[in-house]
Amino acid sequence: MPTAHTLTGNVPIGYRWINSAWQKDFDAAVNWTRDNSFVSIDLPASHVGEIKRMVKSGLKPISVDLAGWGEYQALLSPDKARRSEAIKQTAALIEKGADAGAKIFFTLMLPENPDLPRSENFKLVVESYQALAALAEKRGATIVVEGWPGPGALCCTPETYRALLKEIPSTGIGINYDPSHLIRMGIDPIRFVHEFAPRIAHVHGKDTEMNAENAYLFGNEQPATFTPPRGFGAWAWRYTIPGHGVARWTAIFDVLAQAGFKGICSIELEDARFNGSEEGEKLGLIKGREFLEGC
Repeated sequence: MPTAHTLTGNVPIGYRWINSAWQKDFDAAVNWTRDNSFVSIDLPASHVGEIKRMVKSGLKPISVDLAGWGEYQALLSPDKARRSEAIKQTAALIEKGADAGAKIFFTLMLPENPDLPRSENFKLVVESYQALAALAEKRGATIVVEGWPGPGALCCTPETYRALLKEIPSTGIGINYDPSHLIRMGIDPIRFVHEFAPRIAHVHGKDTEMNAENAYLFGNEQPATFTPPRGFGAWAWRYTIPGHGVARWTAIFDVLAQAGFKGICSIELEDARFNGSEEGEKLGLIKGREFLEGC
């Protein structure tokens, strides 16, 4: 069975688990994935026990989430006991995932108390992830940090990624490169990939469409008074499948190839035109894959 790769850099193409009704039958979802030439599925932490089943079907055990939403926040809890327990549980997940063959562990830096000064929450990032990064490095794996700019989130911008990699230089921690978040924040995704390519271990295939008129009316992030936000977006931007936004994917893969990138590009389906139905979601994944194959 042929598998999908990008034209530039020969990067394998997979997708991130959507947690939709059609995926409740795990074996059927895996079979559809394989039959449509994807190489892997990025699994949620709740599915770490399914990695071996996925591999048995012919897919690769690339990535699993480091935690669930609450656990991400517990890792950055000001409560030392709660934080210590979260570190212990997360370390156990890394061991289990690594035993099954996972090489990438996905995380978000979401503080439990976003009202604390960012510098204080950043200290919690360093304290929790130093030990976890050392464990991942020992197991030949990498914890990748996605820069979703959620409430109080750390490590979304070049400033905070620089600080993280300075404090934790271990190869056990790296970057999930998702240009869609950089674009909505007004950060040049090409300059970012040039700067951080050596530490990028995983890529999300997701794009962002910008609306210049709405940016004029509302700004990129400011809520509108009379206009509802766009699905999987806000007022001046929305997330899309690769190729339906403004990301320059061929240039991105070219930089990654020159840096020796050995990871995977996983389509993260967050697009109001496709999400919400089995037919639409499968079509969105296939169209995203077809576009990336030509980049």
